[in-house]
Amino acid sequence: MPADEELFQALLYLEANAGALRSERAQRKSAIARVRLWEYLREQADLHQAKAIEHARAAGAEWNDLVQALAVNTPSAAYNKATRLRAAALTDPDHGDRPVRRTPEAVLEAERKAAAQAAAERRAQEEAARRHELLVPVAQRLLQHRDGLDDGEDVTFWLDQIAEVLPDCQTPTQVVSLGIYVEAAVRELKKMERTTARSARMTNEARLAYAAAVELTSTRGGDASS
Repeated sequence: MPADEELFQALLYLEANAGALRSERAQRKSAIARVRLWEYLREQADLHQAKAIEHARAAGAEWNDLVQALAVNTPSAAYNKATRLRAAALTDPDHGDRPVRRTPEAVLEAERKAAAQAAAERRAQEEAARRHELLVPVAQRLLQHRDGLDDGEDVTFWLDQIAEVLPDCQTPTQVVSLGIYVEAAVRELKKMERTTARSARMTNEARLAYAAAVELTSTRGGDASS
């Protein structure tokens, strides 16, 4: 495939020489391929024209300044055409990520949904970062005072998991895993409290570390009490 900047000339050449193909089947396949490639070029043109409009507006251009450039008759028509052009960069997740309909209403709705999704993702990332800041010191305290927890086999297992992931806890997957392990350790410690008198033998430092972990997992929404 030629580069985008060469594709236009290549298509013109193929169009001019379409008759050189001898069989009707070859001509049909070639013509359909050209249709597909012209569609690709048209979509790229829409994307780049929309970006040029965005740059013009950012530089202070009024819609009236874009009337002639967009080959329309009124500023409102320039606005509507510019809005429709933005559809080339949008998909509709509610309909299998199909291209957005080229109407101002559909484009504005798709942009509203995209902005809402981006905002939700930012909030989730900020919340994950906040939880990570709280989670790491709590996990460190559990490990620091694990000998004072009088841990049984199940508690030991989850504390070992915490010790394994904590030193390099950087990626989102590792952060999620650390949270799961802390919640599991708290869950097992709570079971131990209900079924034995072991908790009475915890050291004071271990009891404080455990209390901090209980408080954190309750605010995280984990099912640490089950």
